[in-house]
Amino acid sequence: MGTLGFIVEGIKLIFDATQFAFEPPLQIRGARRILIKPCADCSMPYPRTTSRECLAAIIAGIRNVSSANIILIEGSLSEESVQDIYGYLGYDFPRVQILDVRDCASVEVDNPLPHPLAVSAFWLPNILLYCDYLISVSPCKIYEGGASLSIMNLLSLLPSSKYRNDIEYGVEFWHKLGVHKVAADLYFTIPFDLGIIEEGQYSANGEPEHCGRIFVDEPYRVDKEVSQTLGIDSECLRLIEVVRSQPKR
Repeated sequence: MGTLGFIVEGIKLIFDATQFAFEPPLQIRGARRILIKPCADCSMPYPRTTSRECLAAIIAGIRNVSSANIILIEGSLSEESVQDIYGYLGYDFPRVQILDVRDCASVEVDNPLPHPLAVSAFWLPNILLYCDYLISVSPCKIYEGGASLSIMNLLSLLPSSKYRNDIEYGVEFWHKLGVHKVAADLYFTIPFDLGIIEEGQYSANGEPEHCGRIFVDEPYRVDKEVSQTLGIDSECLRLIEVVRSQPKR
């Protein structure tokens, strides 16, 4: 099967992962720091985490047009360091900086929404504010009642040390507030420029195969495209649509 794709507001949605070649948007050519947020919060391989092949294609595409600093950042609730996790996953890319959310200085960023859905301000790694282009790369993780796509992938950027309070893990704090509301608030607070989603396929014996589709677009649009294509219901996207439909003041 040949590469299939079409242009949506200047960004190409590419299908057929076996022929995926990342075509960087024009903004990347002038960027000095490019941040990539993979889904790599544990050492389990794709499709639980972002595949090495997908990241390699993205980095190669960037290097074809830019000498910018490329930064990979992830947070994990396990005792494993992100550096160890990246080692298990084969993320051994030259000239790429690896950061662990736990090791980054945090800064409080106000939610720009006049009426936040759940969170009025977020603690976030300050490196986000110093990067010129932000990319979220996530496998398509479907679960009962929804899916975790490029916007939900951003939740592990939140430093758990800032949200533990009297409970063990920060993620429990978000579920108490409503994790989809938190993700929607985060989408508006730190707008990522690009979302890339791997939609893998499985063989007859249930093993993952790297022969599915890869979707590329602005995070909201790419999440919506994948949700519609696969018939997935997304509360997070519905909340974003509600906010967008409200009159601007």
